[in-house]
Amino acid sequence: MLLAELVRGLNITNVKGEGDIEIKGIAYDSRKVGKGYVFVCIDGMTADGHDYAYEAMKKGAVALIVQKDTGMNENVTVMRTDDTRKALALVSDRFYGHPSGRFRLIGITGTKGKTTTTFMIKAILEAAGRKVGLIGTLGTRIGERELYSEHTTPESLELQMLFSEMAEEGVEEVVMEVSSQGLALQRVGACEFDTAVFTNLSRDHIGEREHASMEEYLLAKCKLFKMAKRGLVNLDSAYASKVLDEAECMTMTYGLDEHADISAHNIIKMPHNVEFDIDSPWYGGKFSVNIPGRFSVYNALASAGVSGLLGIPQEIVQKGLERVQVPGRAELVDTGRNFSVIIDYAHSPDSLENILSTVKDYAEGRVVCVFGCGGDRDRTKRPMMGAISARLADYTVITSDNPRTEDPDSIIAQIEEGIKGKDVKYICIRDRREAIRHAMRGAGAGDVLVLAGKGHETYQIFSDRTIHFDEREVVREILEKMKMD
Repeated sequence: MLLAELVRGLNITNVKGEGDIEIKGIAYDSRKVGKGYVFVCIDGMTADGHDYAYEAMKKGAVALIVQKDTGMNENVTVMRTDDTRKALALVSDRFYGHPSGRFRLIGITGTKGKTTTTFMIKAILEAAGRKVGLIGTLGTRIGERELYSEHTTPESLELQMLFSEMAEEGVEEVVMEVSSQGLALQRVGACEFDTAVFTNLSRDHIGEREHASMEEYLLAKCKLFKMAKRGLVNLDSAYASKVLDEAECMTMTYGLDEHADISAHNIIKMPHNVEFDIDSPWYGGKFSVNIPGRFSVYNALASAGVSGLLGIPQEIVQKGLERVQVPGRAELVDTGRNFSVIIDYAHSPDSLENILSTVKDYAEGRVVCVFGCGGDRDRTKRPMMGAISARLADYTVITSDNPRTEDPDSIIAQIEEGIKGKDVKYICIRDRREAIRHAMRGAGAGDVLVLAGKGHETYQIFSDRTIHFDEREVVREILEKMKMD
């Protein structure tokens, strides 16, 4: 494709060289440049692509797209624009032939529920015989085939490559988690969304390297509803009215509020599932999801809403919801003992409250909570999560999550501020494996141990290393050693 065609529609403010150059590929990482490529200079959080322009040219780049001066005088075409992130999204989409226009793209945004909702929609669509793509926190899937992806919402170039592969393989719908960072950083720019879903908003992703405030965080989420043809909004969220006001598409609402377009009532919570009735323009009657908790009802309502808009019959929706399984979301680990272990990704105040409240509803013995907080993330939530565990768990084990560059003991001390001085039982054990072992060895009949924060993750990130850490494996290893005692 000619460079001039590739950048058509971009706000080009200055051009040096010719536009009728044949472009063979795109890169924003100079290490991935090939002969005949255009190199898009992105000014990122840790590195500035403009500093690598010369390296890209030496590797074969025939054109640069920049947003500031590179200081180069070499014989290479340079096009200057006001936003190279937007440029990367547009040229990537155009280079791969606008693949998101070749299937229905469903985007899920919100603080919690994105992963579970995408899996629910995928399960429903596959029950209807459709070939489905999925992109999100747990990776990328084309049908049953799993692919690696580094971010919840991949960078625009990788995203369009994935979309192109999915379209070539005959995928009919793609369900993807759309993170606030993905929206703010133009990763989904130029995408054609059929349906957008807003699940909720709570304090998360606020910090130096993420969003400066809740308002900025919310407005990033709202961008999705300016890109989609239609949208579904959780009416029970305190931020629903703002999302609806900002939306530039047809919208419907869901929730437990009877005024929602898609609502649930007669909710019956059980240890391993939840049952409820749905009232909507398309469906009415009893539904069941094998993921316990009130929050599962919200995710199911969002999934049913998307399914209704796509014309999926009720019996297929019911079948899909009954089948769905999501790794690391209220995941029950078989212990073969008289106590239970649940692994959950809960890493924010709201999500921790949700899983502990759910477990408290049915636990016959104690609720034991093992959790920590991630380093280099919002510090204000740490004492809040300590207070939540103090209120809902009978025993709390404060430990490490992914401390990253922070001191693990300092993180633990901040969590402890929310629990210290209260008439509750707790202990601080920095080593997460030891913390889990302590909880399991002290478990009694009917106790439910909630291992919160890691969920699907199979690693732990420290300042100087990343280690393999899969809580399923850890639990099994501890159980084997307990047998020998």
